[in-house]
Amino acid sequence: MSKNLNTIAAILAGAAAGAAIGILFAPDKGSNTRAKLKEGIDDAAHNLKDSLSASSEVLREKFTGATKGLDGTFDELLSNVSHKTEEVITFLESKLADLKAQNAKLQK
Repeated sequence: MSKNLNTIAAILAGAAAGAAIGILFAPDKGSNTRAKLKEGIDDAAHNLKDSLSASSEVLREKFTGATKGLDGTFDELLSNVSHKTEEVITFLESKLADLKAQNAKLQK
């Protein structure tokens, strides 16, 4: 995701630099040039803010989805462990019964 953010930032920086250079070389009064530069910077800042907001939303959605997936995986793992525990207990009880039976034969 940071690759996309870097790309967006590079595009916005290039656009802002291009606009600034274009305005500086255009024949106009200083006050008009400064106003255009300020407008260009404000537009670039607004675009960057929108891009960051959109990226934040995408990251938030992915994180929420990953968290839900992790919760589901944990619940499934817990359920599997619970079933396996029951199987182990049943197996051990069976072996214990066999050992008690063998011990009873030896004590006769």
